[in-house]
Amino acid sequence: MNDMLQNMSTDNKDVVVCANCGKEGDNLKACAACKLVKYCNRECQIAHRPQHKKECKKRAAELHDEQLFRQPPPAEDCPICFQRLPTLDNGSRYYACCGKEICSGCNYAPVYDNQGNEVDNQKCPFCRIPWLDSDEELVERYEKRVKAGDAEATCRIGCYYRDGECGLPQDYDKAFELLHRAAELGNADANGSIGYAYQCGEGMEVDKEKAIYYYEQAAMGGCVIARYNLGIEENDAGNIDRAIKHYMIAVRCGDSQSLEKVKEFYANGQATKEDYTKALRSYQTYLAEIKTSQRDKAATAHDDCRYY
Repeated sequence: MNDMLQNMSTDNKDVVVCANCGKEGDNLKACAACKLVKYCNRECQIAHRPQHKKECKKRAAELHDEQLFRQPPPAEDCPICFQRLPTLDNGSRYYACCGKEICSGCNYAPVYDNQGNEVDNQKCPFCRIPWLDSDEELVERYEKRVKAGDAEATCRIGCYYRDGECGLPQDYDKAFELLHRAAELGNADANGSIGYAYQCGEGMEVDKEKAIYYYEQAAMGGCVIARYNLGIEENDAGNIDRAIKHYMIAVRCGDSQSLEKVKEFYANGQATKEDYTKALRSYQTYLAEIKTSQRDKAATAHDDCRYY
């Protein structure tokens, strides 16, 4: 029975019917993969599967790509200067005491007393808690943030367990438990870390399919490194058009490596001049959104404050 049975018009009123048996109903369930057809029940869906499979697979792939290649929302603004936070980790600092993240420029900006004299600032600009003196204190603060459901803290301490850093033992089971929890809380970088682990066999068996799945989840959440890695995977598979799509999105998010890839494709005749021009302008737009004089000062004074 034709899939178009799902939408019939009677007296100018849409009537939804089961794609298998043609029965009308208000409580029909849509195919979860393609959303094109609806069924009375599981039995009708199974019976109709041979006829629907090809179209379903095609539409599901289209829906997946629509979501995958959608430009993710930009990074949040620094809560102090209200300028867009840079993509590079060096461009911002996360405070484990209160869970706030500010840009490198505001983090290293001079602080003055009531008389206008510059003073040595060693406290969080929000909760005024003194900076950390030891890894033990850092882990303690992260653990408090984890209990509060902080996705960023959960991801970071998961990485510490993965790498055996900050005085914590290397524990892959604990690490990936925390990374999965952070991913469920919406942390895109956590999905990227899980994807990398599956790609490289870091604490688990290599599984390319799972690696790509987690990279895609990370990329859709705004993880630039995951997006770049997907571009590499598509390039290696010979899917140049899809690789360029990934790189173009990553460039708009501030990834200079992806810009170099588009440039390389253009030089090799695999990308058009329009592609490269668009990528270059996207990167320039990103720089215009994140560049500030205070961030430049911090980057000049501190090597770990380079933000692009």
